[in-house]
Amino acid sequence: MPMAAEEIEAMIRAEMPDAEVEITDLAGDGDHYAAKVVSEKFRGMPRVKQHQAVYAALKGKMGGTLHALQLTTAAPE
Repeated sequence: MPMAAEEIEAMIRAEMPDAEVEITDLAGDGDHYAAKVVSEKFRGMPRVKQHQAVYAALKGKMGGTLHALQLTTAAPE
């Protein structure tokens, strides 16, 4: 069963309450999304660690319930 964009956003916000999260359904199938996540938590972190933090927030859904997630992450300007 596909994941709703709102569920992805809620899971990310649960781990990063300060985050600005923007989710886009890339294929209209609830299975391929893009996420833009901006959080102070990312300041000073390499991009790989930023992405790992987002994947950790998804608690194992990535690669299972959630097939594809294109990530853009950053600290606030």
